[in-house]
Order: sequence, then structure tokens, then C-alpha cells
Amino acid sequence: MIKTILKDAEDRMHKASEVVRQELAKIRTGKATTALLDGVKVEYYGSAMALSHVANVGVSDIHSLTVQPFDKGALDPIMKGIQAANLGLNPIKDADVIRVPIPPLNEERRRELVKLTKKFGEEGKIAIRNIRRDVIEHLKKSEKAEHFSEDERKRGEAEVQKMTDKGIKDIDALLTQKEKEIMEV
Repeated sequence: MIKTILKDAEDRMHKASEVVRQELAKIRTGKATTALLDGVKVEYYGSAMALSHVANVGVSDIHSLTVQPFDKGALDPIMKGIQAANLGLNPIKDADVIRVPIPPLNEERRRELVKLTKKFGEEGKIAIRNIRRDVIEHLKKSEKAEHFSEDERKRGEAEVQKMTDKGIKDIDALLTQKEKEIMEV
């Protein structure tokens, strides 16, 4: 019983740190990465579709992306979708391809982005701590209902604490790396 509870907790903590990783990938660092356009929706044939479903996104160099539509009729909707995403990017139509230059970040914008990364990191840490709290409550209730010993419960709590520490350490490592990328000129 305890192993099932701990496995569930580990999975949930891993998902929480993955959400932080995905959110950080969307933050612009001044370098071109296809993850910048992951959240872009394109209005195409009457429905909103993910950009990756209507075009190939690639990195042409460190400061620009290329978007190659599967259908040439999708050029204008893709450009509108990129502009509507409020990423601060200005796509340029170049024959059958859309070029997306990535402008360099100024110092003030870099500091704002670092604050944003810290906010995402803190939300992830809070999620992990909430999971720890829920699991410890679950262990206490299960101790009474399942009739396992107090020692087993305490070992389970210690194991959850180790998982929590590891999850928070992972998020801190992600934040440190992202801050370094953002502040790099």
C-alpha cells in the first residue's frame, strides 16, 4: 500500500517539474528555439490549430526561425497567428517560407523575464510541497485504515520528503540554467 502511494507521489512531482520545464521553454532568451512557437494557434479552415499541425518550424540560425507551411494557402493565417500570440515577434513572408527574426533582449526585458522564470519556479515548488502534504495526510489516514505500523508510516514520510527535496532541487537547477540563458548577451 505504501509503495503505491509513494509511486503516485513521485509521478505527480515529476509532472509538476515537467510543467515548469515546459513553461520555461516558452520564455524567449534572445536565441532562436522552436519551443518559442509551441503555443501559437493558427486559424485555418475555420478552426484553431497548433502551428506544428500546419507547418514545419525550424531554426535557420541563432537569431531566426523559419516556418514552412504544408499548404501555401496557410501563409497569411500563420503570420496572423504568430502576431496574435503576443510574443514580440514580427514574421516576414519570404516566398513560400515565413522568416521569424528573434530580436535581441534589452537589459530591462531580461530582468522581467528572470522574474517570470522565478514565478514559474515558485509555482512548481508550491505544487510539489502540496503533493507532499497530501501524501503525508494520505499516509496518516491509511495507517489507521490499513493497520500498518507507525514506523512504516514514518519511513514513508521520510521517503516523500526525499522526493520533495529532489523535485525542488530539479526545479532550482532548471531556473538557474534558464536565468543564465536569459542574462547571456
